[in-house]
Amino acid sequence: MNRNRLNIFIASPLEPEQVERIRAVDPERLEVVHDPDVLPPKRYEADHTGPADFRRTPEQQARWRAHLGRADILWDFPPRNPDGSGGLAYAPNVRWIQGTSSGVGRTVEALGLLDSDLLITTARGVHGGPLAEFVFLILLAHVRKFAHLADLQRRHLWVRFCGEELEGSTLAIIGAGEVGRMVARVGRSFGMRIVALASPGSRRSAAELGVDALHPNNAMHEMLAETDALVLSVPHTPETDRLIDDAALRALKPGAVLVNVARGGVVDEPALLEALGDGRIALAGLDVFADEPLPPDSPFWDMPNVIVSPHSSANAASENRKITDIFRHNLRCYLDGRLGEMRNVFRSERMY
Repeated sequence: MNRNRLNIFIASPLEPEQVERIRAVDPERLEVVHDPDVLPPKRYEADHTGPADFRRTPEQQARWRAHLGRADILWDFPPRNPDGSGGLAYAPNVRWIQGTSSGVGRTVEALGLLDSDLLITTARGVHGGPLAEFVFLILLAHVRKFAHLADLQRRHLWVRFCGEELEGSTLAIIGAGEVGRMVARVGRSFGMRIVALASPGSRRSAAELGVDALHPNNAMHEMLAETDALVLSVPHTPETDRLIDDAALRALKPGAVLVNVARGGVVDEPALLEALGDGRIALAGLDVFADEPLPPDSPFWDMPNVIVSPHSSANAASENRKITDIFRHNLRCYLDGRLGEMRNVFRSERMY
């Protein structure tokens, strides 16, 4: 190992072509270590964690620890070990971690890194397109009555009917970051009226966010009263924990659709189950839950007005290529001392 070069350890599964793109940033100043044998097998394209029962042999574990011990920079957070110890305990020299997720706040908190000097960058912006597509999969399934169509086809029935449309309805976004703004752009193309909830302390205008109206943070219930479709794309922080509680769900316009691509903890799930059960919410598209994997006995599985997605709506085959683009940009900035130009730097005070 050449200590004149920064050592990057690829700590989660990554395609060889993306590893080579990272190496190509500056072969003279970077040593990129990719040892697939010590990483979990992928369950699907762009899987960053592998199966829950993955275990290394003693020899693989020794190599894993050695790689971490030499690393200056990590691609992804090393997973916690079965004995409960964090992988970072073996990485005393790490100065920077490039995450593979947008919402890393809870991970950073769990690892006790909120007050550390460690530089952390995220994958913010990578998942906006796939998440927006999932949102409109749910909304279009609702207004065009996809479940009814599927039932007619299953029963071989030719019975004409009338659906609804998105045009003219009000789409409300809580979490007008990159994902929320992508949702807003797509909604506008369908002729929807777009409203959003302002983040506390934000000075951005409705025009800057690309929405028709921006409601103050303390006027959420007023916004919900006019909402036909509610999209949650807000980070999970202490301020947003169970933000959508029973009072918020009762303030929501009757018959609205709710789509959660944020985190399960943003919603009071017992209150949501009640609102779905009595029909106040017509349909919920839920990609995230407070308890994941969703337990087999969860009532969400069997509700006719719920579409369950196993925290997969952000996944796309292009994901690692896009994260690598961010990492390559950030590497050049880091090597040249232009830290202020790095993208997606995690801020502990915001938890994202």
